[in-house]
Amino acid sequence: MPGLERALLIELNDDLTDEKSGGKRVRVQFNPESLKVTFSNQVVTPEGGGSQASGSAGRQFVGAGTTKLALTLWFDAASPREGDSRTDDVRRLTQDVVFFMTPVPAPSDDTKLVPPGVRFLWGSFKFDGLVDAMEETLDFFSSDGKPLRASVSLTLSQQRILRQEFGAQGAFPGAMPGGRGLTAAAQGTTLQG
Repeated sequence: MPGLERALLIELNDDLTDEKSGGKRVRVQFNPESLKVTFSNQVVTPEGGGSQASGSAGRQFVGAGTTKLALTLWFDAASPREGDSRTDDVRRLTQDVVFFMTPVPAPSDDTKLVPPGVRFLWGSFKFDGLVDAMEETLDFFSSDGKPLRASVSLTLSQQRILRQEFGAQGAFPGAMPGGRGLTAAAQGTTLQG
């Protein structure tokens, strides 16, 4: 049986299209329990208003929208996993994640700072964007006051609505080529019927 696939944080090129050659790669110590993906559009009500009765005619789409990903990663220096280095302070492990929050000079203008692009990759889930926010909570301290466990909450964003593409393996049952289609139940029938 193959080992558990652990998520990766991978540094991207400045245009967020591909992995940066020689860029930073961080394999998480523990996979997140869940991923929260949020899609939003920029919609405004034109001057002069419009009424609720006008429905969508009273609103105007003004932007390409955004996609956000929220997740929490866990780190434990008290009992490291196989392949992880032992450390006396969990912040030695979380500093690799802080890298993706730390601004660097922009390639087009050295006087401006931008955070590096990051790809969150876990199995078939891929999200490319920038780290908007990071919150680190330190737990479980050693007798000499060093933190041994931490949770790191990350929010990443992309300035467009991301679309997921699935091959035949990601299709719903009955939607595969040659498969039997699903049929709507008639009104009044039961699940057993």
